[in-house]
Amino acid sequence: MKRLFGFLAVLMVMSLVLGACGTPAAPATDAPVAEAPVTEKKTILNVWSFTNEILTMAVAFEKSHPNVDVVYTMIPMTNGEYQTKLLATLGTADVPDVVALEAAFVKSYVESDFLADIGDLQKYADELKMYPFVYEVGMADGVHKAYAYQATPGALFYRRSLAKEYFGTDDPVEIQELLGDFDKYIAAAEVIKEKSGGNTYMVSSNGDFQNLFFANREQPWVVDGKLTVDPMVEKMVETVKIFRDNGYEARATQWQEGWFAGMNDTLTDAAGNPKKIFSYFLPTWGLPYVLYPNSTSSDGASTTKGDWAVIEGPLPYQWGGTWLGVMKETKNMDLAKEFIRFCTLDEENLTNWATGVYTNEYLKAIDPTVPEDQYQAAGDFVGSQVVVEKITASFDESEMSAFLGGQNSYGGFAAAAPSVNARLMQGSDDAIQRALNDPLNSFLEGTITQDEMWTLWKDAVRNEFPDLVIE
Repeated sequence: MKRLFGFLAVLMVMSLVLGACGTPAAPATDAPVAEAPVTEKKTILNVWSFTNEILTMAVAFEKSHPNVDVVYTMIPMTNGEYQTKLLATLGTADVPDVVALEAAFVKSYVESDFLADIGDLQKYADELKMYPFVYEVGMADGVHKAYAYQATPGALFYRRSLAKEYFGTDDPVEIQELLGDFDKYIAAAEVIKEKSGGNTYMVSSNGDFQNLFFANREQPWVVDGKLTVDPMVEKMVETVKIFRDNGYEARATQWQEGWFAGMNDTLTDAAGNPKKIFSYFLPTWGLPYVLYPNSTSSDGASTTKGDWAVIEGPLPYQWGGTWLGVMKETKNMDLAKEFIRFCTLDEENLTNWATGVYTNEYLKAIDPTVPEDQYQAAGDFVGSQVVVEKITASFDESEMSAFLGGQNSYGGFAAAAPSVNARLMQGSDDAIQRALNDPLNSFLEGTITQDEMWTLWKDAVRNEFPDLVIE
C-alpha cells in the first residue's frame, strides 16, 4: 500500500549565464516552456482493523479503484487496545472511515451512535442471497450498520478412526444420526468411555459447549432492562456438569496446550498415559486456522491428517466473524460504503477470497510493498449463498478435502449455515458470558454449590452493568 507522507514542491532557480571562451549567449525566444507532468492526487480511505486479514481485500480494492489509496491501520485487540484507540478518535480529525468489528463486540458498536446507516447496500445482500444471520448481526432497530464477508456457522469435527472403532462406521450421514441431538451425544459419550476404558474423551473442554447453547436460546441476556437466564443456559450448565462428573471431557482449557494436543494425538494424563479426543466443536475458520495446523505435532512424529470428518452436530450455532462498518463522522461516506460493498457484497471478490485467488504474487503485482506473508488461502466460508453454491464443487479435490478423508468441507458448512440464528446477539453478551466462566469452573471443581455459582455470576454482572435489573 502506498502512503503519501510528503508533498511536491517546485524549486525556481535563477542563475547567471556567463560566457565562456568567447561563445555568444543563445538568443531569447518566445517558445513555450515545457511544464512538468502533474501527478493526480489519490483519495485516501482510512481503514482500521485488528488483524491483517482485510488488508488483502484493500489491495484488491485498489486494483479496481486506482484513484484510491487505502491507508490500512492494524491495532491488536490485546487488553482492549483496538477499541480504546478507536473510541479516542471520535470527534477528532483522526476518526477512520471504515472499521472492522469482531463478533465479541460488533453488537455494542451497531447498537451505538458511532456507525452510519448503510442500508442502501442491502439490495446487494439480497441479490447475493446473504445468509440472514450475517447481516442481522449488523442491524439495530431495523437499521443496517455493518456487513460481513464471511459466514461462520459451527460444526462438529470427529475422528474417523475412532468412529469406526466405537460405532462401526465413520460415514458422516450415519454419525450425524448418532449425534443429532444432545441426548444422543451424551449417550455416545458413554459408549466411547466404556469401549475405550476411559482412554478416549468425547470432547476436550467443557468450554466447547458454550457457543452451542448460547446460540439456541429463545431469549437474549437482557430483556426490558432485566437480566434473563434462558432455559438453554441452565441446560448448558447441566450438560457440562454431566460431562465433568462422568469423565466424558478431558478437562482441558480452550486455546491451551492440552486442547491442541488432542488434535494430534499427543495428549497424556498426569501419569503420562496417552489419551484421545473424539470430537471438537469448531466453526468454519476453525478448520484451516485451528484444527489443520495443529493436527501434526511440533516434532512431526504424530499426525491425524486425513482422519477427520465434519457434520452439523447436535445443535446449529455460529462462532466468530468480522463485520465492516462506516464511522458516521467520515468525510468519505460514498467511498467508504463502496469499500464495504466490495469487501462483503461483491460476487467476484467473494469468489476470489474463498478460492485462493489472492496469493502473495497476485497482491504484489498490484502493490510491490505488500508483506511476503500477506495472502488469503482457499477455504474461508463466505456469506453469499449464490457464491457458495457456485464454488462448493471446486473443493472436492482440495487440501482441506484430503484432510477430511475426502469429504468436501464447504459442503458441510453449506448444510449447517441456513440453520444458524444470531438474532439474540446484544452488545452486552461478551461481558455477561465471560462473567460466568470462573463461577462455572469453581462449580465444576466442586468448590462452590450451583446456587453460589449463580450468585457470584450475578454479582459480577451487576458490577459491570450497575443499571441492569438483576434478581
